Amino acid sequence: MAQSAFQRATVEPHTEVDDRVKKRARLRRQMYLAQIASFILDAAILFLYSLSGTIPVSASGWYLAVAVGWTLITLILSELHVNDRFQDHYLTVPQSLGSIGIQLAAIYFIPEVGFYFACIIFVVLGFGALRMSARQTAIVWAYAAIGLTSVFTLTNQPIAMPMESFAERHLTLLCFVTALGRCAFTGLYGASLREALYKRGNELKVAHAKIEELAQIDELTSVFNRRYVMRALNDEMARAQRAGTPCSVAILDIDFFKRINDAFGHPAGDEVLRGFAISLAANMRSIDKLGRYGGEEFLVIMPDSTRDQALVGMNRLRQIISDLNWGSISDEMRVTFSAGIAQVRTNDAPEDILARADVALYRAKGEGRNCVLTG
Repeated sequence: MAQSAFQRATVEPHTEVDDRVKKRARLRRQMYLAQIASFILDAAILFLYSLSGTIPVSASGWYLAVAVGWTLITLILSELHVNDRFQDHYLTVPQSLGSIGIQLAAIYFIPEVGFYFACIIFVVLGFGALRMSARQTAIVWAYAAIGLTSVFTLTNQPIAMPMESFAERHLTLLCFVTALGRCAFTGLYGASLREALYKRGNELKVAHAKIEELAQIDELTSVFNRRYVMRALNDEMARAQRAGTPCSVAILDIDFFKRINDAFGHPAGDEVLRGFAISLAANMRSIDKLGRYGGEEFLVIMPDSTRDQALVGMNRLRQIISDLNWGSISDEMRVTFSAGIAQVRTNDAPEDILARADVALYRAKGEGRNCVLTG
């Protein structure tokens, strides 16, 4: 059984929300796995230091357990979609604070290679700042600064980087090279964020343009709606009055449209409105503007046209509409329109010219319809 419009409207948004939640969880998973890989690399370097006799063997073990354990907890919370309850679903501030806390502990408990962990704090703060606000960045920076100050000034730990033996010099080089690599990764990540924001901005521009277009267009006839065509009338009148150039306006009314609805049904009436509007738009000048004024009435704005020129053009359109074949609806159907034309005067307001065109339209109806008169 086909879904109703209500069912489709209900299902589709839920599907979009589910897809977005899954995508966000996938992105977080990738980030946490990369973080685990980074901590494993640090633990491997510490293990090499322990083999060279610089630090205790247990140092790499507890560092790996604490760092990976912390990341696994955040990964589990992410998989349970706890993060999705927050605006920043990455929980960047808690993540940054936790990672910096681990590095501060490593500086204190493994001071022999303390400067390496200080470098990692720079990487953590730089990476987090890509997703944090200025206030959040200040909070994380203050936390890191206070932590470093405490370790450096309130303890007697000999924080250093070992350079005495050949192995230590090369391990120190490895530390700084890997730290530089993470800085480069942070830069690449920032570039990807900028690219994503750029694409998102373009998508929003396209969406905004579509919304603007929809706000201007009458849904049934695909010509300008009343609000937009009235704005266009204001603009064209102001231009004509300022430049002293002619501008004419016509109000068109489909003759006996109620009879069409009564005889053939409202779907046929809608089809007549669509076909009528399309035929008018296809045969007007490119500078003319056509809008649905209301119901079966249409408004045509004709810049650079005197009343007599507009009369000639409108009679040509009247003949085209009169000759249209409506056999797809009924072989007996014939559609015509009546119109009233008025030319913009120096001191006219929109309501003035519309009133004159409307009077001319009613005169045209009174004279038997299917004709165009000027006012």
